[in-house]
Order: sequence, then structure tokens, then C-alpha cells
Amino acid sequence: MTKNTGFLIGFILIKILLQYLLIDSGYDLHRDEYLHLDQAHHLAWGYISVPPVTSWLSYLIFLLGNSEFWVKFFPALFGALTITLVWKAIERLGGNLYAQSLAAVCLIFSALARLNILFQPNSFDILAWTFVYYSLLCYIQSGKNKWLYWLGVGIGFGFLNKYNIAFQLLGLVPALLLTSERKIFKNPHLYAALGLALLIALPNLIWQWQNDFPVIWHMRMLSNHQLVHVNRLNFLTDQFFFFFGSAFVLVLSMISYFTYPPFRKYQVFFWSTVFTLAIFTYFQAKNYYAIGLYPIHYAFGAIYLSHLFSKSWGKYLKPVVMVIPIALFILTAPMTYPIGDPQYLKKVQSRHPELMENRWEDGEIHDLSQDFADMLGWKELAEKVDLAYSKAPKEEYTLIICDNYGQAGAINFYTKTKGLKAVTMNADYVNWVDLSREIRNIILVREAEDGVSDREISFFESSEEIGTITDPDAREHGTIIHLLLGTKTDINAILATEIEEKRAELRE
Repeated sequence: MTKNTGFLIGFILIKILLQYLLIDSGYDLHRDEYLHLDQAHHLAWGYISVPPVTSWLSYLIFLLGNSEFWVKFFPALFGALTITLVWKAIERLGGNLYAQSLAAVCLIFSALARLNILFQPNSFDILAWTFVYYSLLCYIQSGKNKWLYWLGVGIGFGFLNKYNIAFQLLGLVPALLLTSERKIFKNPHLYAALGLALLIALPNLIWQWQNDFPVIWHMRMLSNHQLVHVNRLNFLTDQFFFFFGSAFVLVLSMISYFTYPPFRKYQVFFWSTVFTLAIFTYFQAKNYYAIGLYPIHYAFGAIYLSHLFSKSWGKYLKPVVMVIPIALFILTAPMTYPIGDPQYLKKVQSRHPELMENRWEDGEIHDLSQDFADMLGWKELAEKVDLAYSKAPKEEYTLIICDNYGQAGAINFYTKTKGLKAVTMNADYVNWVDLSREIRNIILVREAEDGVSDREISFFESSEEIGTITDPDAREHGTIIHLLLGTKTDINAILATEIEEKRAELRE
């Protein structure tokens, strides 16, 4: 094993360990993670909200024991692999160990750490973007067509993970046309590689067609309820803060494409960033959608900085530059990561309100980050649903119906009751409701503002409110758990109608 390989392994271990240290033990999993974990039990070539790759990982997590350790491991691993690709890019570009180490430090102590604490498609998405750029870099450098096929593989699996990668392609096409690399469009292997990408993505495209393109429903929902609150100017300014501790390396990378002769042939990466950011800004995308643009630039920026430091005075600045991203990360981590309980986070953020604005998807400002509020109250919910379930007759079918996918998924993940399965008319769960057995009892899990209606109670012989989520910092604070026993009407028929109405509503 070479010295460089030993350093790389060390950085990988630091990266993975850091991801576990950034989350206080008092937090549960995030609401989105529960939906992805439940997909393991409903494997398909696609879902309403995401393509299938995350469900494959969920199934692997299930086989490994379905513990929180493995839920956290895979996003950390994808972050480590992203760093590895940048490390290898520097190696191919002729960079030294200092450049590789600087790039690794910049990426470890950046916004990647925030994304890599959650089991969502985002971590693999950034890895896929970096792999596509890495393959393009290798093709430009070597001229070997095999790298075009690897680029096709990256696009194909990136598409099966998250449709966001389409924006990378939309930014790459004009960037290639604008630079000398436009000659790539005369290479028939490019189209064969794109054909390979299409072949890999085809099962999901067929699934989309068979199911009336749910991706369109999902994008419409995002546009109406989440992206509508996105400010275009904030989107652009947020890009700086993702890597603010090492932004100087990114700036130097952009300069190097035009001033450092060995890098001039790689200007396509600069223009790809410009065009992709413009497209994201136009569509009012969420700020983190663009993070995949940046890792590859650290290969160029770190090498260029190493070149600038090659003069005698540079040896004094090398350790300073290496420490800056680490120091700034340590200073800001208490405000931006759940390393302490909610009261600690709110106390820290109250001292620096100008540095941290907890704007949720509803467009309102709250005293705790939405992500962290979405990581509280779930175990309490599962415990109270288990209590409600224990009060229902064991010989009868009791269905748990929730208001949203976070509630249903959290109950299914944390329940101690064998065979208990919660559902909802929300997201993919609308396709997973089991109506094959006669429903005799129902446990309703309702958000605080909704409650349980008198009409619903009238369908049953008896009802009992079991409790609510009491954690005031949880986004689900006040959520009600209500037990309804002894149906007096055909609940299966009512639910079947509601399911069809919900599916129709999703298609509107």
C-alpha cells in the first residue's frame, strides 16, 4: 500500500466517523428516511417521489438488520466515495499529496456533511454527478472512448437514483458546445454511451409510462407547495455557504480554467456550472440540488493552489490553508448540525440570529431547523400506537391510518409489535393499503390541526384517544393517536373509494 493510499483510507475513515458524531443520540431518524425504508417492502422500478435505487439500498439495510447504524452508514459511504473520486481526479491531473489532502479536507468539512447525515437520494446523487464529471475529465485527458461509456453508466444509475441528474446534462450540453470539446458530438461512441444510459434507465421509464408518469404529479406538488417559497437570489447566495470554509479553493478553481495552461482544456466544467446554476435558478430549485456541481472543482482548485504554493513562501501558508475549513466547520457546527439537543441548538442560534435562518417549506421562520424538527417525536408516536394496538382484539384486523408518510414510516420502523403495519393516503403509501381483509378496528394518527371527526367516530362502537406527541420541538407536536373499535359499516369500501379519489387527486 502506497503512502497516498494510506492517507486516502485515513480520510475515508474520518469522513464516515464524523457523520455519526454529528447527530446527538436524542434524535430519531428523519421523516423522509422512513418512507425510503418502507420501500424495501414494496420493491418496484419506481415510486411517486423517487426512482428505485434508494429502495434497493433500503432492502440491503433490511437484510443487515434494519438498524439506525446502517441507515446512517450508506450516505456516509457515498460521501466518502465522492471524496475518493476527487482524490483520483487529482492523481490523474498530476496533483501531489498536499493537493489531494486539501481537497479531502475541504469536502469532509463542508455541506456534504449535512446531506450525508440523512438517508435520502441526495448523497448518491452527488456521487453520481461527480462520477459523470470524473468520467468526462478522463475522456478529455485520455481521449479513450471507454470513459464515455462510464459516463453513460453514471448517467443511467444517477437517473435511477434521482431525476435531478437531468439538470447536469442540460448544463453540460451548452458547455460542451461553447468550448473546444464540442468535437465530442462528432464521436459516435457518445451516442452509444447515451444509449447505454437510456438502457439502464429504461425500466424506470417504462414504469413511469405504465403508471401515468407520477414524476409529473410529484413535480407539480413540489412546485405548488415547496418550490413556490424558494427565492432565486437566496438560491444563488446559499451556494457560497455550502462550502464557505473552502470557498477560496472553489474561486481559484474557476480562475485556473482560464489562467493555468494545463487546465484550459477543462473549461467545460466552468461553463457547465454556469449554465446549470442558471437553469436551477430559473426553475426556483431548492438550494441543495446544485451541490453535485462542486466536488470536481476541488480537484482543480487544490492543484492550482498547490502550484501557487510551490514558491518558497508557500510552505508557510500550506498548513494555514488546510486548517481554515476545519476551524470554520468547528465554529459553525453547533448551529448547523444536531450535535446537541433542541434546547442547546436554539440557545446557540439565538446568539447569532443573523447567521441562521430556520425557514421551513411553508415559507415561515421557526426557532429550529425543519430537518431537525423532523427528527423528533417519532419513537414516542410508535410507543403510543403500540399501546393502542394492544387494546384492540387480537383476532380482528386493526388498520393504522396516518395523515402523512413520516408518521406511517416511523411507526413501521420503531414498532415493537410484530406484524403491525401503518399506512396513509400520502405519497407511495396510497398504493400499499391492504384491503384484502375485513377491517374491524382502526387506529387513526392525525396531525394536531385536523383531529378526529365525529363522522369517523360514528362508524365505530367505541373510541378512545390514546395520547398525543408531547415533544414541543417536534414538527409533529400535538399529533393525536385515536383508537376506534368495532366497525358499524363497511370500512373497506369507504377506504377503497378514498384511495381512488386520492390517486385521481395526485394526477390532477
